[in-house]
Amino acid sequence: MTRPTMEDVARRAGVSRALVSLVMRGSPKVSEQRRAAVLRAAEDLGYSPHAMARSLASRTSTVLGVMVSDLHNAFFAEIVDGLDAVARAEGFELIINTGGRSAARERRALDSLLSFRPAGLALLGPVVPSAAIAGAANQAPVVLVARSSRLSTVDTVNDDGEMGSGLAVDHLISLGHKRITHFDGGEGSQSAPRRKGYLLAMQRHGLPADVVRSEYTDTAGAKAVRHLIDRGGELPTALVTANDFNAVGAISALEEAGLRVPADVSVVGYDNTSLAALRHVSLTTIDQPRNEIGRLAAEALLQRVRAQRAEPKRHLLNPSLVIRSTTAKPPPPPN
Repeated sequence: MTRPTMEDVARRAGVSRALVSLVMRGSPKVSEQRRAAVLRAAEDLGYSPHAMARSLASRTSTVLGVMVSDLHNAFFAEIVDGLDAVARAEGFELIINTGGRSAARERRALDSLLSFRPAGLALLGPVVPSAAIAGAANQAPVVLVARSSRLSTVDTVNDDGEMGSGLAVDHLISLGHKRITHFDGGEGSQSAPRRKGYLLAMQRHGLPADVVRSEYTDTAGAKAVRHLIDRGGELPTALVTANDFNAVGAISALEEAGLRVPADVSVVGYDNTSLAALRHVSLTTIDQPRNEIGRLAAEALLQRVRAQRAEPKRHLLNPSLVIRSTTAKPPPPPN
């Protein structure tokens, strides 16, 4: 069967193709009686207007491109929910792809999104160089999520990662921990401010810092734990991890090594994804308002699309601590 066309809808409704086009664009110039007839015909035929076709016909795109750093991370899925809610309410559709945390793949993903001639681009946690982001911003408005930028043509929405890591350290120290290790996010976006927040908090409390290079994945969290064990010496009594995925990998590796969480080692994640709230995980973590981040990103992008603003907007949201079952007082020192 061939895909029904606008002409098919017009014939079924007994109206002109031009009137069907007006209905599909939401024009107020159509009577309610004729609008109802067109929509009923479209539903009967299973017709839905193709977003790209509408864009080409009107020379005004109704597509927003979204590039997600990691499709496996629920953090980004919850941000996309917020983006999608605002976009749909304003008559826009999302096209989503991923660069898989690879700068080279992200370049190709950007080119792919731009080939659709989107009204704007939302880049979630990108690791691609700033020059590539600037190039994309020359072709369409761009908003960055979970990454900072000084480009005047780019808007940003971030949480205060420095503050978030500080909250994690302060919580652990309030429980009595002194040997606290940070698994960072490597070259990932927002890794630097989270690392800085950890270092400043440890310095503020007069404690020695210990940073282990890691990534925003569960396998990297497990690998970082094995590194701690293999290097020998006294193990930390607490971990401030790169994100919730990293924390879950770390917990798994700790338990495989015969260590109990939190009796032997406390663990704090970051993002407060749906994974962290699962009963058998019950992860203490730093919360980012993911849905709000997505909504703010969409609103900033649409302001640029509609030429309502030229100056850059920098949203910086305050994170908060969510205490669950993976943190407790440190084990007593051996006799």
